[in-house]
Amino acid sequence: TAAKTAYRSLLRELPRRTLTSPTPLQHRIRDLYNQQTPTSSSSSSSSSGSQEAREATEDTYKRRIDQATQFATYAKAQRVYAELVERYNPGMTLDEEERIRLTARRVGLDLPVE
Repeated sequence: TAAKTAYRSLLRELPRRTLTSPTPLQHRIRDLYNQQTPTSSSSSSSSSGSQEAREATEDTYKRRIDQATQFATYAKAQRVYAELVERYNPGMTLDEEERIRLTARRVGLDLPVE
């Protein structure tokens, strides 16, 4: 189902933790998905008020699933972006001395050892 797919994609993008000690965010996501779905809480009465309430509940449910899917897509894009920045800017985390040494080696010079 769409809910299960969105739930799994959200968990895939969260930082890894063991199942015995899930994060509070994972608890919150699990609680949201464990709430009753609109189709499982249907009643046998067919009054127009309950029909409207059921439709409103289904709309809210679909909206939550869409938001979860969008958030999972956003989290994946951010993760990929961070990986690409790290891959194509390897000198970003280097200190000034190491950056100068590597720049000198790139143009064919070796700095003297101090």
